[in-house]
Amino acid sequence: MSFRQKLLLLFAATVLTCVVVMAVSVYSTMRASFEQANLDRANSIAAEFRSEFQRRADDVVRKVDAIAAGETVQRIALELNRSVAPAEGAAPNSSGYPSEARALASQQQLDFLELVDHQGTILSSAQWQAKFGYPEPAIASSTAPAGAFLKREDLPNGPTLGLFAIRSVPIGEQPLFVIGGERLDQGFLSRLDIPAGTRVLLYQNLDTKWNPQSLLDLNGPAAGADRIAPLVEKVRSSGQEAQSAIHWSSDSADAEVFHAIPLFGSDQHSSDQPGPNQQLMGVLLVASSRRPLIELQRRIVSTALFVGGIGILVAVLASLWFAARVTRPVVSLAEAARRVAAGDLAAKVDVESSDELGELAASFNRMTEDLLREKDRAVQAERVAAWRELARRLAHELKNPLFPLQVTVENLLRAKQKSPEIFEEVFSESTATLLAEINNLKTIVGRFSEFSKMPQPQRRPVRVNELVLSVLRVFQAQLTANNRIHVRTELAPDLPEISADPDLLHRALSNLVLNAIDAMPQGGELTLRTAALDGASAQGATPDRVVISVSDTGSGLTPEACARLFTPYYTTKQHGTGLGLAIVQSVVSDHGGKISVESTKENGSTFHIELPCSAPQSSQAAAED
Repeated sequence: MSFRQKLLLLFAATVLTCVVVMAVSVYSTMRASFEQANLDRANSIAAEFRSEFQRRADDVVRKVDAIAAGETVQRIALELNRSVAPAEGAAPNSSGYPSEARALASQQQLDFLELVDHQGTILSSAQWQAKFGYPEPAIASSTAPAGAFLKREDLPNGPTLGLFAIRSVPIGEQPLFVIGGERLDQGFLSRLDIPAGTRVLLYQNLDTKWNPQSLLDLNGPAAGADRIAPLVEKVRSSGQEAQSAIHWSSDSADAEVFHAIPLFGSDQHSSDQPGPNQQLMGVLLVASSRRPLIELQRRIVSTALFVGGIGILVAVLASLWFAARVTRPVVSLAEAARRVAAGDLAAKVDVESSDELGELAASFNRMTEDLLREKDRAVQAERVAAWRELARRLAHELKNPLFPLQVTVENLLRAKQKSPEIFEEVFSESTATLLAEINNLKTIVGRFSEFSKMPQPQRRPVRVNELVLSVLRVFQAQLTANNRIHVRTELAPDLPEISADPDLLHRALSNLVLNAIDAMPQGGELTLRTAALDGASAQGATPDRVVISVSDTGSGLTPEACARLFTPYYTTKQHGTGLGLAIVQSVVSDHGGKISVESTKENGSTFHIELPCSAPQSSQAAAED
């Protein structure tokens, strides 16, 4: 992955992370705020319900008090106490008031009103006249509760829930009870101030089992009661407030969050005393729509995606600009480093800024200047060392033939002076010695001259296998005479032709074969191999290199000798000049190849020559020149 791609990913990831973190933070905060707002709205409506409930309760108590203190009720109570029972324990005559309750309820605008004697018998009922003479379970003693309470009320068309108050008229020994109240239904809910996005429902807990008809909204029985049933059942079983989200469709925006608040009233079956008791009479449900929350969430998500997309686009542009600003000097620095690695120590990098990159470029330029100076010093030192080594080698090589020359001349002088009669004989022998040593001097000088004047390769197509076989034919007689050396060839078929100078390569290979023969004075095995190599990894690629290997099973070389083997004038032979392998390396290098050696002591040596199939461009240009 390039540096620009890394910068692009880094910028994009940074922007995307910031956008995601911000969106998640806003999302979470907004969601918590909405949940708290829904809870506050439910509590506010519950408080308003309680306030309205209390106001209605006070109104019911006031109206019942007014009826109890009214002339009609006082008269009825007085008549009941004046009536004389025909026998002890018999009930007074109370059959003359069946319609009084309806008239009194109409005057005070009450939905329910009953007149009940001290024995709990209904004397008159406004809501159901047929209840005349039936017992009223809410009256169990002569003590009436002070406030209003919730109570189930049976009607001809079914039970309902009402807000009631009881007052007694204490006239005589037989008090009269006035029970009045109002309905607690959708009409009561319509008086609440309900904010937008919120609705209120009331479940009248009048049956032991769930009754969907008892769930009321502003228009009567509520729709979708079965989905709300689990929440109501939870409140009925626990008696505690509960909350639940109800999804009406696959669209989450249609969901509502319901807060269920229990409403307690009186137990009308209590036989101890009338009044309120902790019995669940209803459940108030406050439903808050989740549509504003979901729509806001969707807007946040879409905005986050939009901002994220814009941010990523800006990040791409910024990364491209920043990468171009940063990578341009880096690329220049890398290119200059490659040039230095290739040997061009004069490579420079333009310093375009004063920041860290500029300092890096300046340091690189200083480094190349130092390397160039060190190279110059090293070249000079190498030249001096080479000349010294050449002088030492030349002196060593010339010293051997000069000594016999000196001795021969001295013998001639002594023979001339002391034995003139044998001078002719000594002269003939001495001149032969002089000529032989002079030939040795000429041979030494010729070898040094030959190494210093290596010709450039004259390239033409060469078949490597044929070249190897021609070298073996040169040494055929020598190898036949020395039958202790066995020759083995492993030549790869279908080798491509290479562009090379056959004479120079023949000379180099002959040198390696001769060295291998010299390394096996006691006999051994000489092996020549050829192989093709390709630079591509795909199977079936065209070979672009040829390798020639020359192996022997001789005494081998030490690692130190392998490291210095191709150094001019270095030799491991007693009478060698140290130029043979140097010449081989020079020939291989002029062909754009390389030579290497693998050897261990007492295990033989293997020389590998690797040559390109085509001539390097620099070599071609030199050949053309």
